[in-house]
Amino acid sequence: MAGMAETSPGPGATGGTGPGTGPESAARRVTIRDVAGRAGVSVATVSRVLAGNYPTSAAARAKVLRAVKDLDYVIDGRARALAGTGPRTVAVIVMSVDSPFYANVAQGVEQEAAARGRLCLVCSHGGDEARELALVQMMREQRAEFVVLVGGAVEDERYRARLTEYAHGLAAAGSRLVLCGRPAPGPDTPVLVVEYDNEAGAYAAVSHLLAFGHRDILYLGVMPGYSTVEPRIAGYRRALADHGLPPSAERVQGYGLGRTHGYDAMRQILADCDGRPDFTAVFAGDDQAAAGAMAAMREYGLRTPEDVSVVGYNNDALAQDLNPPLTTVNIPAYELGRETVRFALAEAAASPGRAALQKRHVLGTHTVLRDSVARPRR
Repeated sequence: MAGMAETSPGPGATGGTGPGTGPESAARRVTIRDVAGRAGVSVATVSRVLAGNYPTSAAARAKVLRAVKDLDYVIDGRARALAGTGPRTVAVIVMSVDSPFYANVAQGVEQEAAARGRLCLVCSHGGDEARELALVQMMREQRAEFVVLVGGAVEDERYRARLTEYAHGLAAAGSRLVLCGRPAPGPDTPVLVVEYDNEAGAYAAVSHLLAFGHRDILYLGVMPGYSTVEPRIAGYRRALADHGLPPSAERVQGYGLGRTHGYDAMRQILADCDGRPDFTAVFAGDDQAAAGAMAAMREYGLRTPEDVSVVGYNNDALAQDLNPPLTTVNIPAYELGRETVRFALAEAAASPGRAALQKRHVLGTHTVLRDSVARPRR
């Protein structure tokens, strides 16, 4: 600790007082030796006071803290992280920060981490695997307590190999990988998984449409192999089967999620049937796709729910502001973030100093009933 070279901008650059003031030394950086000199103690004593885990006298501590304040000295966070004396860090890595789902998960992680005395870093990779790898490596170098990867993915061999590499690399550095809403790469990989029941949410939403008398239900929004979409399609199919409908009743169409994909897919579907759909309800893969589908149907003179009922997935903020307000499946995104931190810290406390065995925690979903569903006309 005594040899840790921690520096900060001199007060000359910030308007403070003490060494380094004046135009001729505005760029000078205050060092730990400056603090020791101002306090009249040794550099080792300053290091011990700042580390907070060595015995020091109350008088020495008061002198050091006063000198730190007078000199506007800032502790080098990287040096403290390497020494293991700084605040513990939680990293959350998302695809984008402008998505309501990712933003809500990140908010949950940040607030729970802060409540437990952790610093939270939020990063985004934009779907770039190289960027994702670089961020995980950076968090490993920063000695993050654990790294949270959020959101779905195409679950193929490349994905499994990449996640396995992350998990073992973090475990070797004394950290751990937590997957939030992502599938585990394999049963023996040392990861923690916190997710929600995608299939059950879809099953409940389609069952709601079936309870209203719909038998011709279109699923909109296909993404082959995608870990959050495939369970929704499985839930759709299981609901139809459990209500006695044959496989021929399935209608799975339209590639991609989001408003643009939903709009374009529905425009094409309606163009192919001359604006006279052979379905009475739409279950969209997400709320944005539902919004796009509703807009396309309006252009063909079709009303929701009088002509076609619509159900979405996610319960984004826009769902309640659509016309009509959208019935949808609520994903507990904020609670997912909070539970991720609770789960990871509980497992770390249960097995300190050891790589966590794979464990999984699943949150439920529920259907939010609004005005976009009615009984079919025919």
